Amino acid sequence: MTRALIVIDVQESFRARPLWETISDPKVAEKANRLVRLARQAGDLVVWVLHTAPGSGDVFDPALGHVRLMDELERAEGEPLLHKTSHNAFTTTNLQQLLTEHGVHEVAVCGIRTEQCVETTARVASDLGYRVTFVTDATATNPIPHRDAPAGQSVAALLADPRTLPADEIIRRTEYALAGRFATIATVDELEAAAAHRA
Repeated sequence: MTRALIVIDVQESFRARPLWETISDPKVAEKANRLVRLARQAGDLVVWVLHTAPGSGDVFDPALGHVRLMDELERAEGEPLLHKTSHNAFTTTNLQQLLTEHGVHEVAVCGIRTEQCVETTARVASDLGYRVTFVTDATATNPIPHRDAPAGQSVAALLADPRTLPADEIIRRTEYALAGRFATIATVDELEAAAAHRA
């Protein structure tokens, strides 16, 4: 086992926020499941990661009950489930130790949000020496408000503001930032086709 799939923050916390209606791909969990099946068929390690903010009182506070994998995800018994409090999946977990124990040298990453926790994990993984595949269409994100936008604005105000950066543009920029530097960019279809070719 030299490869691992890291499924990052595909959790009910995001669906509990009003911003969920703006998510770039509401079916991101289905694409994550496709990657999970591919990884298992190849004998790769599958690692699940949840973001948590204890005591925050928001949807990432475990006390509210939203910090759990999305219901449609297919986690198998024994697959590691890590809880992080940082943007990347390494700093506040034992992920690196886990990967080392399993002899992992390559990781594929997917999850929510494209430019935040998934991209940050990809960058840290690359800096730690892992070969990284960023499965871009198995990530999802929301539009980002302009830095001068008022805090706590409504979803309608966010979408009406011409300065808001759209989700598709965020994903495109993330691909440009990672490709050739921190990760190889791939799609679920491409990885499935490559696996079928190897078989």
